[in-house]
Amino acid sequence: MKGLILSGGKGTRLYPLTYTRAKQLIPVANKPILFRVIDAIRDAGIDEIGIVIGDTGPEIREAVGSGDRFGVKVTFIPQEAPLGLAHAVKISQDFLGEDRFVMFLGDNVIQGGISPLIADFANHHDWNSQIVLTRVDHPEQYGVAQLTAGGRIERLVEKPKEPLSDLALVGIYMFDHHIFEATAAIKPSWRGELEITDAIQWLVDHGYQVFPHIHTGWWIDTGRPDDMLTANSLVLEELTPEIRGYVDSGSSVDTRVTVEKGAEVIGSTIRGPAIIGEGTRIVNSYVGPFTSIYHHVTIENCEIEHSIVLENSTLCDIDTRIQGSLIGRNVELHRSPIRPRALKLTLGDYSKVGLL
Repeated sequence: MKGLILSGGKGTRLYPLTYTRAKQLIPVANKPILFRVIDAIRDAGIDEIGIVIGDTGPEIREAVGSGDRFGVKVTFIPQEAPLGLAHAVKISQDFLGEDRFVMFLGDNVIQGGISPLIADFANHHDWNSQIVLTRVDHPEQYGVAQLTAGGRIERLVEKPKEPLSDLALVGIYMFDHHIFEATAAIKPSWRGELEITDAIQWLVDHGYQVFPHIHTGWWIDTGRPDDMLTANSLVLEELTPEIRGYVDSGSSVDTRVTVEKGAEVIGSTIRGPAIIGEGTRIVNSYVGPFTSIYHHVTIENCEIEHSIVLENSTLCDIDTRIQGSLIGRNVELHRSPIRPRALKLTLGDYSKVGLL
């Protein structure tokens, strides 16, 4: 089997972070989401992976490279425009050939990996496709599946106004080469895209074997800031804590905290689950649960929890606890020494600030 990762989206719902960073490269528990997807496919025994890229392609190419660091071989497949998931499959035919493959959206995080799913599909040679479903609270926001009484796929609809069920497609699909017949036969939707739901429906309507797998663990589409923070919290709970950096005797670090190499924790309290990145300094501060501090960050005289801070940022002398926040790269957040006391802000387009 081969792997196909779709990584061409612009991530507009994560502005302003994604003005300068591909959404798939934003880290969850200090590892970019795209890297987690690559690891999951590799761990399932697949070592040939195609990555469909769009406008952020140069950044993704630079970050991923040849795939050697992951133990896989990566082929990049440019997509001229975001013309739909089925279009991404269609343009990947030369790479995929006659091989069966798994397709994974590059901004999704799922509990437990995909190794059992890959094994299930590989062991059923008569299956033409397997799709992963999970129950959601707002199915109108997703592609939705209706099953027969026998548990087979009957109908699929993309973002229905009146959902057929609460079973949503989670962005993990397995196909054989017959999917290319489907992508060649369907027409663009009202959105101007070739919808993967239409392609799978074509397979069902033409008698191909499409089987559902209902995922009962957690799954997060990290398209919005709140989703990103939720994914970060869930993944942090799965980490095996390890102290590889320096923690001084005046600090309190509990057993659910990871301190990466080169990091320093001085006179501070860290409560997990949390992770402190490489080369980061935490001084006279409190870092609370469900917080990821990425590489080369400085936090001094601050309190922060339930947040993500990206690389090369500085947080210093903040009176109010920071929580539920997603702080980008190269940010400087500090209390101004100039009186009278006032807020002094330099914010980019689409920034969001909550003040108490």
